Amino acid sequence: MEFERNRLLARRQAMRAAQHWRDETLLDHLARAVARVPDKPAIVARRSETGEEVRISYRELDRLSDLVALSLRERGVGRGEVVSFQLPNWWEFPVLHLACLKIGAVSNPLMVIFRERELGFMLGLAEAKVLVVPARFRGFDYPAMVADLRSRLPTLRHVFVAGGEGETAFDALLAPRSGEGARASLRGLGAGPDDVIQLLYTSGTTGEPKGVMHTSNTMLSNLAPFAGRLGLGEDDVIHMPSPLAHQLGFMYGLVLPVMLGATAVLQDVFTAEEMARQIRAEGATFTMGATPFLNDLTEHVARTGQGTPSLRVFVSAGAPIPRALVAKARQTLGAAIVSAWGMSENGAVTTTRPDDPEEKTTATDGCPLPGMELRVVDAAGRAVPVGEEGRLQVRGCSNFVGYLKRPDLDTTDAEGWFDTGDLARMDADGYIRIAGRTKDIIIRGGENIPVVEVEGLLFRHPAVAEVAIVGYPDARLGERACAFVRLREGASLSFAEMVAHLEAQRMARQYIPERLEIVEELPRTPSGKIQKFRLREMAREGGPSGRGG
Repeated sequence: MEFERNRLLARRQAMRAAQHWRDETLLDHLARAVARVPDKPAIVARRSETGEEVRISYRELDRLSDLVALSLRERGVGRGEVVSFQLPNWWEFPVLHLACLKIGAVSNPLMVIFRERELGFMLGLAEAKVLVVPARFRGFDYPAMVADLRSRLPTLRHVFVAGGEGETAFDALLAPRSGEGARASLRGLGAGPDDVIQLLYTSGTTGEPKGVMHTSNTMLSNLAPFAGRLGLGEDDVIHMPSPLAHQLGFMYGLVLPVMLGATAVLQDVFTAEEMARQIRAEGATFTMGATPFLNDLTEHVARTGQGTPSLRVFVSAGAPIPRALVAKARQTLGAAIVSAWGMSENGAVTTTRPDDPEEKTTATDGCPLPGMELRVVDAAGRAVPVGEEGRLQVRGCSNFVGYLKRPDLDTTDAEGWFDTGDLARMDADGYIRIAGRTKDIIIRGGENIPVVEVEGLLFRHPAVAEVAIVGYPDARLGERACAFVRLREGASLSFAEMVAHLEAQRMARQYIPERLEIVEELPRTPSGKIQKFRLREMAREGGPSGRGG
């Protein structure tokens, strides 16, 4: 423990000296926005199932979060205690986070797709005192699910329901017993810059969620350089189709807009049609999401001719963008397409720049943001030469401060280098290209297959809407490769056609997958990342259809 304390102290001193940590919280930025632009829309949120649209100014956002903070305090929520909320991208979500900040509580966002098994584990590990859920969302009864769970969660004191009625309705939190006049009593209770403010469970590409912990210093130190690189400011309108309960949505759809004093436009159910409509209606200038969001928006605009002329920047993160998609998206959307890479543990670590040449945007995942360092090492921890593949490690200002109750899972070494679990190559300019997860390596006959490159080439086939390649056991070669493909509507693809296409791309024969499985959908995490561990299970079992090449 003494070593850990000394390490954290040394990190704090280094980050403060470099001015990456400025000892501010989001409440400081909220106060500035309220003083500067009190009547400006802070949030525009629409409930897709009812069509109800809510617009909340910065003045009102401050007031509503004060009221919820008072109510949580009255119900016994204290400093460092966990408030969990399993909500879609509704206005209640940012209000809850700001309320937690105002009393020093920890926000624990939970994805709406989680059910009893995931929730029981996550709420129990967090020892959550309060849980907020929707009455219904996409036809599911959340209060009924929670009722079945409560006997297993002794620390869970209160459950509130957005869209509910009576004492447990979320609206009850907007009516504190102490009255609105007690708002001044909140002063001095807020979270400090090094207090844990967010507990976010990893999205589960490997099947085991971990509780990532962030402070205001780790989170805000990522957003200032991110906004600076992309030229984002107060006049921007930030559209967020990704779930706020995922780090991408939380940091760039909730925290970033308040930090800038900008307007956030929240989309609760993703469809490309609704995304395009919101961007046009609100004049959104910036959006961010995983590759499927970019692909679907591009296809929708190309098909309908209904453009998104206000959109200036689309940041695509979560998976490498196929080169062909970048070119098509640029032409179709008329926006800068920016590649990014990051994790729940550190936010966006790398991005390309809006004015980078095309080969950087299409062939890399960007270079590190100020305050972050990268290195690519071999199994012994030695730096590999430029252009060679190795393990990607990260060090810097936005790295998280640990996993809840699981310090043994933290791969940060004594020098502050965090092993990401990703494989990458770095070019001479410091730009990286993610080559896959260390657990996703396919070693066929002793040779590593460049999975991401093969996927990118296969994506160029006109029949392919999405593709993911995984390994499956083989007695002679150790592993072989299986391509899982979702086809475009009305298209077909045979194994022979796949092979011919890849050969036409001049790909080495030994890199071509030995099997092709056509699927209706690829299994994904809530943030849109493909769950390759599930595909490996399917490949071992013969795939969904049992067909191959």
